[in-house]
Amino acid sequence: MDLGIKGRTAVVCAASKGLGRGCAFALAREGVSLVISARGGEALEATAAAIRAETGISVTTVQGDVTTEAGRTALFAACPEPDILITNAGGPPQGEFSQFELEDWRRAVEANMLTPIALIRAALPAMQARRFGRILNITSYSVKMPIGRLELSNGARAGLTGALASLARRVAAHNVTINHLLPGPFDTDRVRGNWEVVAKGGGADVAELERRAVAGIPAGRLGTAEEFGAFAAFLCSVHAGFTTGQSILLDGGSYPGTL
Repeated sequence: MDLGIKGRTAVVCAASKGLGRGCAFALAREGVSLVISARGGEALEATAAAIRAETGISVTTVQGDVTTEAGRTALFAACPEPDILITNAGGPPQGEFSQFELEDWRRAVEANMLTPIALIRAALPAMQARRFGRILNITSYSVKMPIGRLELSNGARAGLTGALASLARRVAAHNVTINHLLPGPFDTDRVRGNWEVVAKGGGADVAELERRAVAGIPAGRLGTAEEFGAFAAFLCSVHAGFTTGQSILLDGGSYPGTL
């Protein structure tokens, strides 16, 4: 299927690894020029080189932390008017609720709620003016099913979803969509890093934690960054203009609800 976005430009945050990298590759394969960001320069440049080698697409890299004002300023200096914006940032640490300080909550909200809002505020006016825009926030399936020991993430990501719910409806008439992708257990550094933290606490080794995770997924496996990216690319396409304000689970059937 031709997604109809060849020649468009996308900003993809946290694109050096994992789900952000999967999104960047999928968009490049559709002919979308990229501006990608990440904190680590080495992995970022390696991803950019791999995308260029496979697709021949223009890829601009911006090393920096998008959770800071300086990082966001640098990103939009490189691409002031993206057609597509994919927001993404590493989640806050896990831990016991009783041990979180107010500053921990402030950092979580800053990274996983206020940062996407700031990026959207910067990109939205030009999208509305040219009557095309696709905004996609990578959040977490914790929005639908809270995850124990990840209260910081649960709260900040649910807050983002609520904050953008009415905005998504208001800008739809301008052919601008705002949606959220809610990944469940994917084979990423983030997921494996969480398992390593648990393993160090003596609960079980990483192999056992993976076995338990897969046992709870009806699909019988972890998700891949490639299939996540393909789904994201479709939501950024001309064919997805009638889908907005949605929180879409990609979790292999893990969420046990009817709706």
